[in-house]
Amino acid sequence: MDQDLGQGVQLSLLSGFVAKERIADPHSGVVLAPHLAVAQVIIDSPLPHLDRIFDYSVPLEFDAEAQPGVRVRVKFSGQDLNGFLVARVAESESSRLVPLARVYSAVPVLAPQVLELARKVAARYAGTVADVLRVAVPPRVASLEKVYLKKAAEQAAAESGEAALESVEPAKPGHSLFAEYPHAEDFLTQLAMGASPKAVFGALRGWGPLSWHHQLAQVAAYCQLSGRGAIVVVPDLRDLELLEHAFASVLPADSFVKLTADDGPSLRYANFLRVLSGDVRIVIGTRSAAYAPVHDVGLVCCWDDGDELHVERRAPYQHSRDVLLLRSEIEGTAVLMAGHSRSSESQRLIATGWAQELVAARPEIRKAAARVVSTSDSFEQERDPAAALARLPHRAWETARLALKFGPVLVQVARTGYAPALACQRCREVARCRHCIGPLMQTRAPGSASSMVMCKWCGQVETAFSCTTCGNHELRAIWVGALRTAEELGRAFPSVPVISSSGEHIKTTVGDRPAIVVATIGAEPVAPHGYAAALLLDGDSMLRRESLRAGEETLRRWMNAAALVRSAKDGGIVVVTADESPEVSTLVRWDPAGHAEREFALRHELGLPPAMRLASLTGSEADVAAFQAALTLPAEVRSIGPAPVLFARAGAPSDEAPDYRTILLFPYAMAASITAELRALKASNAARRVGAPVQVRCDGLDVL
Repeated sequence: MDQDLGQGVQLSLLSGFVAKERIADPHSGVVLAPHLAVAQVIIDSPLPHLDRIFDYSVPLEFDAEAQPGVRVRVKFSGQDLNGFLVARVAESESSRLVPLARVYSAVPVLAPQVLELARKVAARYAGTVADVLRVAVPPRVASLEKVYLKKAAEQAAAESGEAALESVEPAKPGHSLFAEYPHAEDFLTQLAMGASPKAVFGALRGWGPLSWHHQLAQVAAYCQLSGRGAIVVVPDLRDLELLEHAFASVLPADSFVKLTADDGPSLRYANFLRVLSGDVRIVIGTRSAAYAPVHDVGLVCCWDDGDELHVERRAPYQHSRDVLLLRSEIEGTAVLMAGHSRSSESQRLIATGWAQELVAARPEIRKAAARVVSTSDSFEQERDPAAALARLPHRAWETARLALKFGPVLVQVARTGYAPALACQRCREVARCRHCIGPLMQTRAPGSASSMVMCKWCGQVETAFSCTTCGNHELRAIWVGALRTAEELGRAFPSVPVISSSGEHIKTTVGDRPAIVVATIGAEPVAPHGYAAALLLDGDSMLRRESLRAGEETLRRWMNAAALVRSAKDGGIVVVTADESPEVSTLVRWDPAGHAEREFALRHELGLPPAMRLASLTGSEADVAAFQAALTLPAEVRSIGPAPVLFARAGAPSDEAPDYRTILLFPYAMAASITAELRALKASNAARRVGAPVQVRCDGLDVL
């Protein structure tokens, strides 16, 4: 807090302010602060035309507390709105200012580096700073702020009395966990010496003492040896729990905290204030942790950046990876993008020379990885000609039977629940409703044991299905949920316990005793000594998704599950049930780097993300066309659309007009100017109330 007061004095000197006698505002009659009597405020409003600084006068009663970074309440257009005070200045361009209505507390919750980061994120994603700050700064808990201010006052008094500062216990990284990686030791050495290297790391194991979470904990420990802080962001709570246990084994007690909304407002805010005060400099967490106000941060790390959970669900839909990369640019930190597989975005960092790759040597990969068997292999097809049509081929069943003698077996399925989706028996096209083109599913009629086919969206019962592609009338299940799979495997292996990990009942770990563990994507629990085998089901359905990223995403899911299996020399085996494809071949060879390199080269040749930036405009057909017509775009910008969004909203009336979408593709060199124009047009249309709002999303993973 004393530092903030010093900054305020510095601002006053820079502005040429000369102390005056106490004066009252001639319009409001409020006695104003004698120094820097103008507060610059960012208002918490989703309206794009309010995404700017507003000036307010500072009443004398708020002079001490109204420092940069504090929460305030202001009058705006007849409403009481919250906001953040970002600066104090001597003068304003406006001749008539409204005084601040309230300063919630003297805690400067918005750190200067976080504000700069929020502005960069808003600019990159064509959003508003207020939307970003809602994620960056957690909700207030007043009682905790009182404790924080008391502690800050005591610390200031101790420092003024020249009290001895407590020494920070150093981290204990232990023996290296990166012996298999040729260049990893150089990376760690540079990190410990205070340098800022950038790398993309390919982890081999998801279990045991050499697992990815222990490796990331060691990287953070090396960063702590340099006296700097670190931020590690993971996609979900399961990964966060694993990471927390690993960090506790190499870092001193109370030297790190986790930041996640799932901890509840009190614990989350208490940890946030510990980071804000500088007591803790190492943070692990989910998306919002990327904005943690860590003092002197030296490393930012993102685990499994290809996971869609890294994308914020609210505007401006920013990705944790990009937030951390922007933070690295602002604060000059080291960067580590880590995962079992490699995203195209991470490959771009390597291809441009911005980052180095940390991958194990091929002999070490062969030692660490499980043996992968594809049921589409010609040898397997000769042994079991029906394998291509079966959801659980004989090879997979036999592998599970033998592996259960030595430990648990993981079964990865694509969906949770019980009722499957349906497809044409002949051509395998997804079966859709004749009324709303929603997907058909099989379910039980209320109070009846018989099943029926109905639409997931509109609820219409289908009694005379006919495939629009081939005219066939027979259906087959393509998505069988985790509950049904567990039920079927329970009947197939009656003497073996079946454990389900899906939906709201996700398990982080399971024991080493023989069991069948049925888990959905991202919910695979970790066995302490690895799984004896893994069966990867529904591969063809995942590969057939209508998405540019279907192959990359399917490979990521497979590799995350396969990394939980013991090595081939210890008998670990993975069976993937999918037709032959580049992703299956990559999994068999365990070569995610090669797949990412080929994928990025192809996208670069075709001018597709991430070789190009992307912005999508979504709304009614007329509004999207008008919005696009108002833009002044260079000739290098490629426009696709407007075209109707393929599927209607779930539960929407069948006669509702569909949304339309235009996709803009543009080079990185033009990105700043184009996103700035998109922001400006959004603000202008909102201020003039021109048409309905058009959603603008940049680099959306689900757009192509």
